[in-house]
Amino acid sequence: MSLLQELQDRSGNQCELCASKSDLSIYEVPPVSTGGVDGSLLACNTCVEQIGDVEKTDANHWRCLNDSMWSEFRAVKIVAWRMLSRLRKEGWPQGLLDMMYLEDEDVRFAKESGDHLDESEKIIHRDANGAILQAGDSVVLIKDLKVKGSSMIAKQGTAVRRISLDHENAKYIEGKVGPTQIVIITDYVKKMSEKE
Repeated sequence: MSLLQELQDRSGNQCELCASKSDLSIYEVPPVSTGGVDGSLLACNTCVEQIGDVEKTDANHWRCLNDSMWSEFRAVKIVAWRMLSRLRKEGWPQGLLDMMYLEDEDVRFAKESGDHLDESEKIIHRDANGAILQAGDSVVLIKDLKVKGSSMIAKQGTAVRRISLDHENAKYIEGKVGPTQIVIITDYVKKMSEKE
């Protein structure tokens, strides 16, 4: 059975966040989704667009979380927590957040998006050209880098997919080069477009 089919069966073929039945697709929960049925959910284009772009967030659309926050599925609960956290200044989301329960490990994962932080608290990661990097993005190395603590050299042009961000230092990201997870300084990477 395909992932799409599993998610359609699980959700009753509707968005697992707002219950819309149109324009549905698989949404893998960033930054480093486990993928598969546990790391994904079925979502409509409206929800996916608003999750990805803070500027497009319509608080009234997310009143649907009053129901979906109680989902038994981890991916749905994490996205619900992130959106309620992003919108908490509206007033009503804070009450829902106070009722919501997530395991400690799920809270840590949910916080990786930074949605729970005020804009002034967020650390912004930028590549060598000043483009904003987000967890789950792909980057390419723009120079050869010696990997600290090993004899390995990460070559210029190497793609590093699905990066994670250091939440304490805007200059550091992490990603896999081959089988090795390494810390990379943002000055030496360029964000890849989705087409690359």
